[in-house]
Amino acid sequence: MTAPELQGKRVLVVGLGRSGQAAARLCAARGARVTVTDKQPAAALAGALATLPGGVVEELGGHRAESFRHAELIVLSPGVPEGPELQVARAAGVPVTGELELAARFTKATLVAITGTNGKSTTTTLCGAMLKGTGRPTFVGGNLGTPLAEAVGTPATDLGGLCVLEVSSFQAETFETFRPQVGVLLNITPDHLDRYGGQVDGYVAAKARLFAAQQESDFAVMNLDDGLVAEVARHVRAHWIAFSTRQALTEGGWLQGDSLCIRIPGGQIERYPADNPRLVGRHNQENALAALLAARLAGALPAEVHRGLVGFRPLPHRMEMVGQVDGVQYFDDSKGTNVGAAVAALTGFPRPVVLIAGGRDKGGSYAPLAETMGRVGRAVVVLGEAAGRIAEAMQGVMHVEHAHSMEDAVRKAAALAAAGDAVVLSPACSSFDMFRDYAERGERFAAAIRKLEREAEDAGSEPHRVVPPEKA
Repeated sequence: MTAPELQGKRVLVVGLGRSGQAAARLCAARGARVTVTDKQPAAALAGALATLPGGVVEELGGHRAESFRHAELIVLSPGVPEGPELQVARAAGVPVTGELELAARFTKATLVAITGTNGKSTTTTLCGAMLKGTGRPTFVGGNLGTPLAEAVGTPATDLGGLCVLEVSSFQAETFETFRPQVGVLLNITPDHLDRYGGQVDGYVAAKARLFAAQQESDFAVMNLDDGLVAEVARHVRAHWIAFSTRQALTEGGWLQGDSLCIRIPGGQIERYPADNPRLVGRHNQENALAALLAARLAGALPAEVHRGLVGFRPLPHRMEMVGQVDGVQYFDDSKGTNVGAAVAALTGFPRPVVLIAGGRDKGGSYAPLAETMGRVGRAVVVLGEAAGRIAEAMQGVMHVEHAHSMEDAVRKAAALAAAGDAVVLSPACSSFDMFRDYAERGERFAAAIRKLEREAEDAGSEPHRVVPPEKA
């Protein structure tokens, strides 16, 4: 729906998170008659309401079926459940879209869209850094930080611009016409299954919608090592470009010794360093291959992607090295909130690992985590609600100790680790049993490391301090 088509139309925006606010502002600016609805009361939404322009109608503290039925367009915020009001609207033929797809209709830029269970934010940020090196106006956002609707009207969304978008399964659910010139699918492991009736098929189908509107002239960058991704790849219309860390390819991306190798259609083999100390683990090699391919396919030159790769610093709480004490390195991977993420972080880890894991259980099996630790691990420290289940999975595989707090977990892990080892917080669980979110969990971990560093200094040891990214 373009700007003229929005003029005077009744648009209902469901959900007043950041993307809902951005969608409401975009529609109002294009002349739509906008109503916003949210189940939370006005008092809880004061900050969000303050961002809305005058003339927007507010229906708060619940939804009104008649507003859904009489809307001419519904913009659904990510994660809003399929309630009875929405079912009534669909039955009445009301079109339903999301903020990301709506904003993309106002965009003439090249779109690079990145999805997957794990690694989305790292890959999006890395690809964005590479494309910013082209000198072309570049927007990096979507599910990562800034909604695309906030960028509409800027040079990055106009002809010649570049938009690098992280896309969640929730956002992809409503895609009908969303067409990225470059789509990326990193991996698929069971997650958010409560939304999909406990079945992985619905989750896979949501991820696959990213590629549904692509044409043969577009590109789909896919992880050949992931069975579920390979299944999605069989049905894409775009030119499928594979990447793998397990086998060499004639086209796509692969790992060869200490090099990340890529070859895009019509090009020669290009080699990039695989030993960036800030991109630790096999999963980050996969992320780097995907970012290299996506950036090159979007028009970046080899020298430009090389600069972006070697200068990259990881996002907080994603395999972020936060300290070193007595020869033991400490990594914060608090964003590893499911088993697949933890396994990916630990696979191919270059040092023996003492793992700190646990939190609120997501219902999956911890057997893959135990299998991985059997190859790379020295010990496991468990905490939180899932501690018992993780300890049970590790029985006969790995020494396990229980902790009652993050500081206790760090101290026990430090005692178990030897010089040359790594202590890795990769919980494989959500954080909500003990912490506000994964960021607070990671901050508590880092604070415990800083305390160890101070104690080591007082004892005359020589801790190695890691300079935070913003100060480096």
